[in-house]
Amino acid sequence: MQKWLSVVGIGEDGLAGLSPVARSLVEQAVVIVGGDRHLAMLPPDDRREKLIWASPIETSIQAIIQRRGQAVCVLASGDPLCYGVGVTLLRQIAIAEMTIVPAPSAFSLACARLGWSLTEVETLSLCGRDPALINAVLYPGARLLVLSESGKTPAIVANVLVEKGFGHAQITVLERMGGEQEQILTDTAARWQATDVADLNTIAIACPADSSGPALSRLAGLPDAAYHHDGQLTKREIRAVTLAALAPLPGQLLWDVGAGCGSIGIEWMRSHSRCRAIAIEQHPSRLSLIAENAIALGVPNLKIIPGQAPEALHNLPQPDAIFVGGGLTTPDLLETCWQALRPSGRFVANAVTVESEQVLLEWQSKLGGELTRIAIQRTEPIGKFLGWKAMAPVTQWSVVK
Repeated sequence: MQKWLSVVGIGEDGLAGLSPVARSLVEQAVVIVGGDRHLAMLPPDDRREKLIWASPIETSIQAIIQRRGQAVCVLASGDPLCYGVGVTLLRQIAIAEMTIVPAPSAFSLACARLGWSLTEVETLSLCGRDPALINAVLYPGARLLVLSESGKTPAIVANVLVEKGFGHAQITVLERMGGEQEQILTDTAARWQATDVADLNTIAIACPADSSGPALSRLAGLPDAAYHHDGQLTKREIRAVTLAALAPLPGQLLWDVGAGCGSIGIEWMRSHSRCRAIAIEQHPSRLSLIAENAIALGVPNLKIIPGQAPEALHNLPQPDAIFVGGGLTTPDLLETCWQALRPSGRFVANAVTVESEQVLLEWQSKLGGELTRIAIQRTEPIGKFLGWKAMAPVTQWSVVK
């Protein structure tokens, strides 16, 4: 198919900074698409049709698709495929119809200014996203690059850092990189007071290696104290074994059925930024605990479904993995989960009662898989000494469909 759509990355230096190929695509277009800032870079006497991004952006995407066959050029900031509009366009328009010419991303420019290695930096965007995402990538010694939504974002980020115990982290705000008005502001999170910040900015965060902030691993098995709960918490050791059996992979979706305080779904999502999870829980008080824990641990995009399984499972997106931590004796629960699971998907269930264990034995006899008995003991004081106290043993069934 003939390429009719071009997506051209453009920097703060405007048209003058474009490569010959990019400039040619802009000049040949009969329709130009972009934000106010991008379209203002065109000559004042440019009479071609202009489309300004609308809200919701889907309206503009459909307007572009309606012009299929015409020479349409989208102007985008930096690299269109780095948290940019190019990703959005590719969801509906094939790359065979499109030419993409990137400019240096804000991340590349920031690393060039700071002398950082991009491969050793955590990157994320807060454009239209919850600032709580930062909580998942904070640790002593971390370096982060954050795309801001506006000039107010740096102050929001500073507050997040202070609340998490990273008040001594250095914040560097890089405004309008590559243009004549480029400016760099630096201070610690605790002392951050800048209010007159340009809307076009990128935030660099350097956390001291000796920071007092929490050092929470992204591996499964966070400390139990990391969660607010009412007792319905899969304990740390069991949680680590359970996540190992679920085997999260980037981009995959988990159903956490009977989520309790949400620990399994949360740690599934913390394993990779592209992992997705749905927490299904019927108790209203636990729903608020799930939301609170998800924000605190940096996965605000955890989807929470109130209701009782199996009824609450209908019409949910097909999962790649399912975990059931309770309610195994509920009629039709396992049948519904098994039917919904994607072929080659993983199913893991934990039982602590004799009745639930019997259910797992019956299913294992029909479908195979592995049965594992997990017995954990922790030390507790006995007078002046220490003794072993056993936790309730857990029977785990894991199977691949």
